[in-house]
Amino acid sequence: MKVHHFLARDRFPSLLEALVAAGYEVIGPQVRDHAIVFESLSTVEQLPRGITDEQAPGHYRLRRTESGRLFDWATGPQAIKPLTFAPRETLWRSERQPDGRLVFREQPPEAQPTAVIGVRACDLAALSIHDRHFLHDAHPDPHYRERRRNLFLVAVNCLRSAATCFCTATGDGPRVQHGFDLALSELDDGFVVEAHSQEGQAILDALETTPARHDQLEQVEAGLERATYQQQRRLPEGSLPDMLQAAVDHPHWQSLNDRCLTCGNCTAVCPTCFCQTHVDDLSLDGQTSDHGRQWASCFDPDHSYIHGTVIRAERPQRYRQWLTHKFGTWVEQYGRSGCVGCGRCIAWCPVGIDVTEELTELSMAPEDAPPKAPEPALSRAPENAPPTTPARPTDGEERS
Repeated sequence: MKVHHFLARDRFPSLLEALVAAGYEVIGPQVRDHAIVFESLSTVEQLPRGITDEQAPGHYRLRRTESGRLFDWATGPQAIKPLTFAPRETLWRSERQPDGRLVFREQPPEAQPTAVIGVRACDLAALSIHDRHFLHDAHPDPHYRERRRNLFLVAVNCLRSAATCFCTATGDGPRVQHGFDLALSELDDGFVVEAHSQEGQAILDALETTPARHDQLEQVEAGLERATYQQQRRLPEGSLPDMLQAAVDHPHWQSLNDRCLTCGNCTAVCPTCFCQTHVDDLSLDGQTSDHGRQWASCFDPDHSYIHGTVIRAERPQRYRQWLTHKFGTWVEQYGRSGCVGCGRCIAWCPVGIDVTEELTELSMAPEDAPPKAPEPALSRAPENAPPTTPARPTDGEERS
């Protein structure tokens, strides 16, 4: 039986103190450049207190509220993927010796015990998928393994959902289910806390908590139920792999030619995408060369370049590759789809493409699909209109 504790809000700094005392570098959510991202955390004051988010297709905004809550937001653009699968890193270095020989030296990752506060259910599900790809294979990735081994995860149950969230459709939220050390559920006066590992229990034992009351647990359950009903996006019923296989030649793919920019934003913010490319950086004197890997995207023409030919030269073909892999062939590889319903690809697509709408269109026979509404014409400002200035966050939303 799970034991729930209550940590009063004024005692929340003791959680950071306990993590630091245990030897962890603490990472937490903070407002940077008008978005919530994970960065090094030293005080509770750095957390986004009284900040919430507004998300829609192609739209992400932060706004200040009267609430004193620290985690009253859904998801930012970053997830925790960069903490395990680095955006760019050196794998090995070659060095030319005086006699002309080349010596190759492995470049081990620099990983230290790291505690991450504010991990959501969708990101824990994504981390589990990455574990299957990078760890549970015949050849585990040593860089990923080292960083993953050093992670301590403080999860947060989502008691509200953004308009772009659909984790209930993928079965991954809003309640955290697995893969965490501590879980927090935030109420106005504090946090309901539960431990899920020995390491988590050791940190919990160092905190001054009280047994969670029945009414506090009821508030948590009501918040989780509210977050569930706030989600309106759905996935088509039936087998998505079978549907996508049957829709390879669906005319709807071509409609993406006038919308998708193939910018790769969706793959960059996706917590499960793991496409990569390898690069070599040669020193100016020609004596050393670093071989590294960096994030890539299947929206890049080079991703399908083979022997002088780009296999997927057209934009609709690249989007079809991404969507079919994410919701179709991924099931064959990992036993589930590669989507955890976080909605980031919807909010951060500059033209507001919604994967749930695209899948719904593709699930219909071409003759049954409703006609697309015409795009609104772009209006031009009068020639003598004064220039506009982008809105800045209110005081406290952006820190240097």
